[in-house]
Amino acid sequence: QVQLVESGGGLVQPGGSLRLACSASGFTLANHAIGWFRQAPGESREGVSCINDSGRSTYYEGSVQDRFTISRDNAKNTVYLQMSRLKPEDTGVYYCALDPVCMGTRIDPRPGYHNWGQGTQVTVSS
Repeated sequence: QVQLVESGGGLVQPGGSLRLACSASGFTLANHAIGWFRQAPGESREGVSCINDSGRSTYYEGSVQDRFTISRDNAKNTVYLQMSRLKPEDTGVYYCALDPVCMGTRIDPRPGYHNWGQGTQVTVSS
């Protein structure tokens, strides 16, 4: 079973930055689009960003546009989410997922997708 592992979360003050990483062992991410999702306490999971397999196409949810940057290093089998100018409303558990459905600012998990990892906690607070 494919297992993606998220890392890089933490506690940061408003206006700060974090870089999240999504990796996989025994599985090559290079042939797959990857999406980042987040879930705030008491809220449903929402799509934040995604990148296609080549890295040439990227998509962002509206509230993170111009603050977050998704990238990938296929040689390192890793996808990154650089988050800048963080806000308290960015707080949540961040997950990555294979082959999301990405259209404009809408990022959704593939129908029936259930292979969620543990996620990484991001807390933005002073």
